[in-house]
Amino acid sequence: MADSIEPLLTYKAVDEGENVTLSCKYKTSATNNNLHWYRQQPKSKPVFLLNIMHTGTLLSKKPPRMDAKIRKDEVDLIISSAAVSDSDLYYCALEPTVTGNPAALYKNPDTVLFKYIKVLTNILRSLNTLFKDSLSCL
Repeated sequence: MADSIEPLLTYKAVDEGENVTLSCKYKTSATNNNLHWYRQQPKSKPVFLLNIMHTGTLLSKKPPRMDAKIRKDEVDLIISSAAVSDSDLYYCALEPTVTGNPAALYKNPDTVLFKYIKVLTNILRSLNTLFKDSLSCL
C-alpha cells in the first residue's frame, strides 16, 4: 500500500472567533509515522506548525490557539478563536516529508477565510462597479 494523505475539505469559511478544524485523511503501511502541519502566507514559504505522532502525542511546541489530534486515519489541526490573521493556506504532511520520499508531501489546500472578509470584498467590488458606472454617465 502506498502512503497517502489528503484534505477532507479544500475551503473553509468561518466567522471571527469561531473554532476551526482542518482535517486530512491519511493511509500508511508504517505503524510509527509522524504527521506535520504547515502554514503558508501569500508570497512566502510554508512555515512548520506542528509535529504529531501517530499516537496523538505532540512532538513540538504548539503555536498559540492551535492544537492537533489524531482520529484513527485522520489528523486534525484545531484553531481556537479564529482571527483574521489566521487566513492562510494550510498543509498536512505524512512523514517522511522532504527527505526520504518527497512524494509523501501533499498540499492541503484548506484555506481559512472569514465570511466578513468575503462580504467586504463583494461590497467593495459592487462599489467599484457603481463608481465606474456613475463616472461613465458624466
